[in-house]
This record gives sequence, structure tokens and C-alpha cells, in this order.
Amino acid sequence: MPNQESKKSCKFFAPKVFIRTFGCQMNVRDSEVIAGLLTTNDYRLTTSADKADVIILNTCSVRQHAEDKVWSEIGRFKRTQRPIIGVVGCMAQNYKDEIFQHAPNVDFVVGPSDIAKIPQILHKLSTIHYPLATKIWETDGGLRPEEVYHTGFYADRAHAYVVISEGCLNFCSYCVVPYVRGALRNRDYENIIREIEEAVAKGITRITLLGQNVNAYESPGHSPQSRVSFARLLEMVNNIPGLKEFSFVTSHPKDTTIELFKAMQELEKLKKYLHLPVQSGSDKILKLMNRGYTRKFYLELVENYRKIIKKGALTTDIIVGFPTETERDFQDTYDLVKDVGFAAAYIFKYSPRPHTAAAKMGDDVPQEEKERRHALILNLQKKISKNKQCYLGF
Repeated sequence: MPNQESKKSCKFFAPKVFIRTFGCQMNVRDSEVIAGLLTTNDYRLTTSADKADVIILNTCSVRQHAEDKVWSEIGRFKRTQRPIIGVVGCMAQNYKDEIFQHAPNVDFVVGPSDIAKIPQILHKLSTIHYPLATKIWETDGGLRPEEVYHTGFYADRAHAYVVISEGCLNFCSYCVVPYVRGALRNRDYENIIREIEEAVAKGITRITLLGQNVNAYESPGHSPQSRVSFARLLEMVNNIPGLKEFSFVTSHPKDTTIELFKAMQELEKLKKYLHLPVQSGSDKILKLMNRGYTRKFYLELVENYRKIIKKGALTTDIIVGFPTETERDFQDTYDLVKDVGFAAAYIFKYSPRPHTAAAKMGDDVPQEEKERRHALILNLQKKISKNKQCYLGF
């Protein structure tokens, strides 16, 4: 019979992992996927980086400011703490093994499509005695295995993000997403429904469907008859027993239709809320951005949305200071914001991103002018939001 001492020596050690998320809802869900993969591999989550055996930074490359925050955060972690440090997500895909040159204390780099490999990478690294001579990076960018979405881990007990598509094919000239998340890949609708049903069985009552261009969704199929449109997927989600409410983000105006508005109005569980990024009110800038629509087209969408969905909330994204943006271009955007009356707007100052077409145009709007334009639209939107009686449900 083993004595008490031998029992103590056999006590299982579960490494502690700290995950910090930067960026959008897609990154939030990716961090949940990583957490689920690691907890099923006997890791414990911790909210303290100082107590962690593994530190994972899930990163964003959409704006320079987001990247600067990550570089600053990495610098906080000294090798004397002896954790394994990983950079995952969009910055990992953007910089690949160059990250090791910028930050020698980083041990592994994993792109968004390769997060399923993280448990194996940590197993390799944990068997090597420090100081680590080995650096590991995985940025192949292949299709994620479906099982990563079925670990059952959700940070919120009542709400869950559900990814319906990955990547993007729009190639907006300012956007790095197609370069770091790859081409558009739609998940099979049956797997999406199964994931939601599994979440509901755990007590989740609210769902947000995610995609870089969510309303471009069409389920893969061998024939047109076997494919499922975005509107049909919404109907299927609406019919799931136990689900009380759901929504979706983010929509692209060029893929937004009256049929979608009608579906939104008819489905009782679907929130009457649409996030529809306009980015600019100037036709010249919209063309340079490669957005695929005009100011007139966007305003007609808004008009139809409000005709069909009487009390629907509408929010947007705006970029100021895009290359060649004149005062007239900016005024077109300012006037559009004033005329539409968004419930809320996310307003950003343009910053060049690597690989994008806009990066070759030259960043010719001075920073102080970007600040001025940003402040003007921000103050306008604050006044509009204050006067709006829209329920967003956030």
C-alpha cells in the first residue's frame, strides 16, 4: 500500500495559462476556443499573468495602435518569470517568425487558422529545459478542424459567440484581414446548428453569429439545392428550442438585401439591430477603399431598413483621414452621419496596414488633421446617440 508521502509525490500538476485578448469579437471567440482546447488538455486558466506557466496574447492587426499595445505588453514579461510566451492571431500571421526578432522572449507564434495546434506546441516546449533554444511558429493558414468549435467552453454563461465563416475575399484597400485570416471559408450549416444546440444545452440563451462578412454566408454544398443561404440559416437558428435571442455581426453593405431585412423583421428571436459599416460618405473615397457601393446605394439601404424594421437600431464604422481625403470628402462623411442618425458609430483614424493596397497610396493626411476630423464626427455622434431612443441590448 502506498504511503502518504508517495501519494503527495504523485499529485498531478496542471499548468496555469493566462490568455489576453486584443481586438474584435472574432478574437474573443478564438480565445475561448484556445481556452477550451487547453482546459481539455489539463491546463488551468488564470486571470494573473504573474502566476501563469503559459502566457498567450491573442492579437489584432487591424490598426497600428492595436499592434503597439501588443508589443508593449510583450515587453512586460521578463524571462526571469520563466513562463512560456505565445503570440497568436492576426499579428502572428502578419509577422510570422519576425516576431522573434522584435521580441526574443516569445517562444511560439501561431496564426488564426492554426490555433488547434497550440496544445501540441505547448507539449513540445514544456519538455525542453530553459533557456529555450527552440522557437516554434505555425502560420500555414489551412482550414481549422471543425472540432475546435465544440469544446464547450464559453466565457459567458448566458451568451455565446458562434463563428459561421472565417476569412474574407473583399480586399477593401485599407484592410489587412484577407492577408491574416485568409480567404472566405463558410462552415457547414449543420455544424453551426449543432454548436448552438450544444451551447443551449449548457444554459446559453443568447447567441451572436460571427463572420468578417457575415451576410455573405452560404453553406457549402455539392449542388445549389443543398446550399443554405444566410437568411435560411437565420431561420434555422430562430427555430432552435431554448434559444431566446440572437444577433449577427458584421454585415457588408454590398451583400445586404431587402430579403435580409424581411427575414430580420419576421424572426421573433432575432434582434432588430444591424451593424452596417459605411466607412466613408464620399464616393471618391469609397471607390479608393474598394467598398463596392456608393453613397446613394448605402442611403437607400438605410431607407429600406427603416421602412421594413420600424424600431431597428443601426450602427456603423467610419474611417477618417484615408489617403487623399479632402475637406470636401470629410464633409460628405460628416453630413451622412448627421442625416442617417446612427444609434452609435465606431470612428477610427486611418493607419496604413502592411500588404494592403492603401499602404501604397501614401499616408498624406496629417495626423493633426485626422485628430480634428475624428473629434468632429465623434462629438456629432455623441449628440445623436444622446438624443436617440434606441435599445441596442448591449
